[in-house]
Amino acid sequence: MPDIVVMFFVLGLVAGLIKSDLVVPKAAYDLLSLMLMLTIGLKGGFALYGEFRVSILPELLLLMVVGGLIPLVLVPVLRFAVQLSKANAISLSAHYGSVSAGTFAVALAYIQTHQLAVGAEVTLYLVALELPAIVVAVFLYRRHNQGSQGAVSSSVWHEAFANRGVVLLVGGLLIGYLYGPEQGVAVTGLLTQGFHVVLALFLLDMGLTAALSLRPFPKSSWRLALFALLIPFALAFVGVLVGKTLQLPEGSTLIIASLFASASYIAAPAIIRNVIPDADMGLAMFAALGMTFPMNVILGIPLYHQWLQWMY
Repeated sequence: MPDIVVMFFVLGLVAGLIKSDLVVPKAAYDLLSLMLMLTIGLKGGFALYGEFRVSILPELLLLMVVGGLIPLVLVPVLRFAVQLSKANAISLSAHYGSVSAGTFAVALAYIQTHQLAVGAEVTLYLVALELPAIVVAVFLYRRHNQGSQGAVSSSVWHEAFANRGVVLLVGGLLIGYLYGPEQGVAVTGLLTQGFHVVLALFLLDMGLTAALSLRPFPKSSWRLALFALLIPFALAFVGVLVGKTLQLPEGSTLIIASLFASASYIAAPAIIRNVIPDADMGLAMFAALGMTFPMNVILGIPLYHQWLQWMY
């Protein structure tokens, strides 16, 4: 059986596909996404409290380098195998090189349920992997788009580092690290203790949103659908190799594999929509949220865990 939080995603997906009148108000979604990002940051900060070590920095650097290389590999695949335009190929490469905080939250809940050994620094992996691929993709677009400069403009950097997801993740991480679980419990206790409840409601809305991208199913995009279902396994395997190279515990490696397998549907769209105006964001949402996200939370994460059990 899938984790119970995953079933809330399935509930939302089914409700959306049968055209139920179930709706999560936008204000409620905004509140849930804010709470989820902040809670992930806080939990990561609490885990790091008194545990931070300088040796984490080379790990983060390696993850950022690998994340930045992913668009360079995916653009040719998307151009020639999936047959997308240059703008759409670069856009999709940014989405799949970046990561999904929702997938991270599901993987974290899975690890807690199965009591896997995990390092205190895993939230830093999420922060480190969110932006490098987006910046590389923007550079590729600016370089290949005739008449544009190759450099990444200051507005792109501002959008990348000032978007609410990054601010809440990093801010929550710092607050949790500075105050620790005991000093912070008066303010943060409700958030951290209610993590699974917030995640369940967030996934319910994600299910409804995913159903919208699948109804009606765009038959002309079958190549993209196939890519969105298969590429996560290749990227997850890269994540497993990275985790093994760094000699990380099983849970930490599962987090890295799940992050590499995921596709951003929050940070990347917010930036790419403004920087690559000729990219079709509907294609990105169909692939990232309609295909890859459901596959990862329902099938992928348990399968990546099986891989790790064989290897460990």
